[in-house]
This record gives sequence, structure tokens and C-alpha cells, in this order.
Amino acid sequence: MPFGKIALINLYNCNPEFIRRKEYIKKFIKEICKVINMKLVGKSRIKRFGKGRLKGISALQFIETSSITIHFDEIKNRAFIDIFSCRDFNTKKAEIFSKEYFKAGRSSSKEITRT
Repeated sequence: MPFGKIALINLYNCNPEFIRRKEYIKKFIKEICKVINMKLVGKSRIKRFGKGRLKGISALQFIETSSITIHFDEIKNRAFIDIFSCRDFNTKKAEIFSKEYFKAGRSSSKEITRT
């Protein structure tokens, strides 16, 4: 019996303005939780990190069944979203919503089952 799964969502060629605005990212976290039917626990942690080629924002949100972490690469306008939950959710819906929200040119996703 699986313990849970992690969805790895990669976004490429995102709208640069969207991945640099903390309030926009905060709203995304709330909205994606609605899309995948997850309950937020506490406040989102959103912080700018790095410099040079490694500059961007990282975000962490606990959910009732685990967490969502996101890393934004401002140099190449990419986003890397990891959703882990003990409860099942639709990875494809999460990918499509994320791609549309950040106006990404393309996306990919992968699921890993935790046992």
C-alpha cells in the first residue's frame, strides 16, 4: 500500500513578471490547493534567495497531508513545483493549472509513489 505520492512539475518560459511577485505566488498557492482539493495549514513562507545565476524566489506551504515547495529560477524563467501528499490528487490538473497561471511556454510532470 503506498504511503503517498510526490508530483514534480516543471514549467519553462514563464512570464517573468509573475514569478518575481510574492503576492502573485501567494495567491497561486491558495488556488492550487483548491484545484487539488488540499487544505492549507498555516501561512505560506515565500523568500527571495541567491544571486547571479541562482537568483529567484522559493516558497513553502504546509498542507494538511504534507507540503508544497516551489523554486523559481529568474534567470531562465522556470518554476519547479513539488507537491507531496498522503492523499491522492490529480497531477495533470495541477500541471495544467500551474502552466496557465504562470503563462509558461511548456511544462512537464512526473509522479513518484512513496511506499
